[in-house]
Amino acid sequence: MAQKGSEANTKDRTMNFLVNDIADEIIKQGKSIGTPLRRLDGICKDNIYLLIEDMCNFLFPARCLGHLPDQSKIVYELKSIETKLDLIITRLSQRSAKKTHSNHRSLGSEVAPLFVTNLPKIQNELIADARYFLEQDPACRSIEEVFICYPGFFALTVYRMAHFLHINKVPILPRMMTEYVHEKTGIDINPGAQIASPCFIDHGTGIVIGETAVIGKRVNIFQGVTLGALSVERNLRGKKRHPTIEENCILYANATILGGQTRIGKNSIIGGNIWVTQSVPENSLLYHEPEIKIRQKGKNPQSFGKA
Repeated sequence: MAQKGSEANTKDRTMNFLVNDIADEIIKQGKSIGTPLRRLDGICKDNIYLLIEDMCNFLFPARCLGHLPDQSKIVYELKSIETKLDLIITRLSQRSAKKTHSNHRSLGSEVAPLFVTNLPKIQNELIADARYFLEQDPACRSIEEVFICYPGFFALTVYRMAHFLHINKVPILPRMMTEYVHEKTGIDINPGAQIASPCFIDHGTGIVIGETAVIGKRVNIFQGVTLGALSVERNLRGKKRHPTIEENCILYANATILGGQTRIGKNSIIGGNIWVTQSVPENSLLYHEPEIKIRQKGKNPQSFGKA
């Protein structure tokens, strides 16, 4: 028995040494990329995700099957949003300033009140989006259905808030917001993209809209559409890498449109499964005619899809 106890103690000491070595190595590697292995007080992804949902529910109480609150409740919620946003932006900007050795400024106290002040404008754009959803989708029965059920509208709601923070130089948070939507809906919109209102995103799964994409008013985007770059070289950072879609266009499922110089002229329709790397003039219709062959077992195939 004594021998077994001695073996167990030796094993525990060995494991302790191993765990300590592993911890030291993790800390060393974290420091090598400038990422301190510590939590920011009161800040984690779950806190931010809760704030995103709170802001969406505040703008559209129908999302949580609620009624429009009275003024005192609205004032309370606005102050709560501003306080939480101030804290998150301040902590994230402090971390960003330390990593880049730049002068820290009180970004949270500057941007949070500005964000709250601009919420009516953001809400107005989103109401225009929602009305356009109702207009464009024959399966939609009410504007409340858009607020509650449509992943494309949820993606636009978070994007429009994140975009405001992005253009006001808030680090990390705008991307965390749109990636939260990406996880939930499969819709990947970079907060740097410029999307005019109204916009209609139907179904949505698999849509990718890159950082420098520009989308005009009344553009309809279906599932699987990619507005991407022709190249992802690092020296292209800050340059226009993604296409421009002018107003009144329809981009059908799985269309891929690439390149910063690529422009889709207004009133154009891009058919499903089209690959576009050059500009398209106004009032264009792009499509292709695949040859589909169907045959019964034991018989010669018949060709379909060609005149």
